[in-house]
Amino acid sequence: MINAYRNTGRTAVRPAAGARGDRRISRAVLAGAAVVGLGLSGTAVAQAAPGSSTSAKSTPTCSASALKATFGQKLAGGMNHQGVVINLRNLSGRTCALRGYPGLGLENSAHKTLASHTHWGDTWYAASPGKKTLVLRDGGSAEAVVSWSHANTGTAGAVHASYLQVTPPAATQHKTLAFPQWVDNGELRVTALARHIDVNE
Repeated sequence: MINAYRNTGRTAVRPAAGARGDRRISRAVLAGAAVVGLGLSGTAVAQAAPGSSTSAKSTPTCSASALKATFGQKLAGGMNHQGVVINLRNLSGRTCALRGYPGLGLENSAHKTLASHTHWGDTWYAASPGKKTLVLRDGGSAEAVVSWSHANTGTAGAVHASYLQVTPPAATQHKTLAFPQWVDNGELRVTALARHIDVNE
C-alpha cells in the first residue's frame, strides 16, 4: 500500500505530455521576447550616447563680440615693407575656439570700405603656421602677422587707409582698429592664427 501510494503520488504531480509542451513553448516565447526587448533597449542607448558625448565635447567658435582686437609688435624693414602683429583676446567669460586666417579690410576716415585684397599665407616677416584649432579660455589670446608695402605712398598706386577691419575666422562681423597707412594696391598679407608667431624684423 505504501508503494502504491508513493507511485500514485508521483503520478499525480507529473504534468501531462501536452502540458509540458505548452510550457516549453511559453518559455521559449518569453525568452525570445526578453532578448528582443534587451536588443531594442541596447540600440536606444547606443544611439543616444554619441549625441550626448559630442555635445559635451564641442567648443563654440569665438564670435567677433567675444574678442578684443589690438595691435602688438610693429614691424619695419627694407624694400618699403611694413607690418604689425594682430592680437585677438577672448573676453567672453567662457571658452571658445578659433581656426584659420582672419579676414582683413581697409576703411577711410569716414569708415567707408576701400578696395583691398588679402593674401593668406606667409608674410614678409613670418611664415604662416598653418590652420590649427586654438581653444581659448577666458582671457586667452591668439595672434597673426600682417604685412604690406608702401613704395607708392601718396600716388594712385596706393590706398590711403585710416582703419583696418579684422574679421575672426568663421565670423560675420569685424573689429575695427585705427590704421593710418598707405598700402600699395590695397594688398595685405596675413598668417594663420597661432598662440605665438616668431617674426623676423
